[in-house]
Amino acid sequence: MLLPFMAQAQVALKDWTTEDHSGEVKILVSGDTLEITAPKGLTLWYNRRITGDYEISYRVKMLMQGGKYDRLSDLNCFWGANDPEHPDNLFARSGWRNGIFQRYKTLSLFYVGYGGNHNSTTRFRQYFAKAADTNDAVARPVIKEYTDKAHLLLPNKWYDIRIRVEKGITTYRVNGEELFRLPIKDNEGDGHFGLRLLKNHTLFTDFQVKKLQGK
Repeated sequence: MLLPFMAQAQVALKDWTTEDHSGEVKILVSGDTLEITAPKGLTLWYNRRITGDYEISYRVKMLMQGGKYDRLSDLNCFWGANDPEHPDNLFARSGWRNGIFQRYKTLSLFYVGYGGNHNSTTRFRQYFAKAADTNDAVARPVIKEYTDKAHLLLPNKWYDIRIRVEKGITTYRVNGEELFRLPIKDNEGDGHFGLRLLKNHTLFTDFQVKKLQGK
């Protein structure tokens, strides 16, 4: 079953909740494509909680055209996101998080920072819902990391991202290559997806959630 990213602009934005540190994010909608300019930290949450076995897919491009926020870094995402203090409502503390990265440590989730740290690392982390000031090694340890150029960002290139939760394993693929794989507990992949950006300019399109057989 497909849960499509709606083609009509008014409907499309209703599917998403923004947490924007700058208060000045710009999102332009053209068909099923969002052009996002994020002056500071931004999380764009898909409003529907995703459960069972599923695949999330989307295409995204880092625009480098000489603009103020055209920065080749931080094509990031969250999935399986939950707030243990509000298990039935991820958005209960949305205003407090407000796009401030350290505050996402209070959630349980999976995270990939693709081309993070000024496009010097691509990292896979698991977050364990700790206090915002908790040491990273405890709150969000790095499971695997790449630093080679083949796994960092290129300007104006389309990236096909596919995230799977299936049969007790979660995986993250880019342009057909599996970068990360992790065994997970029952229901640990249930939760929200979020596109996470930081001071950059992106195109985001073809978002889909496909439910997989098995659960």
